Amino acid sequence: MANKRIMGLDYGEKTVGVAISDALGITAQPVETIFREHGNKLRRTYARLRELIADYEVTEIVVGLPKHMNGDMGERAEKTIAFSKELEKKTGLKVSFFDERLTTAAAADVLDEGGIKRDGQKAYIDKIAASLILQGYLELWKQQE
Repeated sequence: MANKRIMGLDYGEKTVGVAISDALGITAQPVETIFREHGNKLRRTYARLRELIADYEVTEIVVGLPKHMNGDMGERAEKTIAFSKELEKKTGLKVSFFDERLTTAAAADVLDEGGIKRDGQKAYIDKIAASLILQGYLELWKQQE
């Protein structure tokens, strides 16, 4: 995985949290949260993701797949898969999925521990969740080496 950066995404109803790995694929860093007024309006979101991909020289993307606690996939997962397929077309990059169950709750815990009050977490929570998704993916990849 040397010298390849991976982008991690937490796709939500009106936001996309973005994280990027270091060039060695060891750590994930939160980058930004892309906000949109209308959940189904994705043109600017895809454009911003393409900018970030170019800026960070991303070679692969991993998207958190929101499964129910029993492992079933519902409407959110279907929307995430549709978003990811379109992202793959628009970027030409491979898009993988990583089970994101409980990452938003874990991100809230990280922010709580950092002293960020719950009402101030909105600006951070999605990019922190994206970094947890990406870090989990990186650790799984390392185990499979």
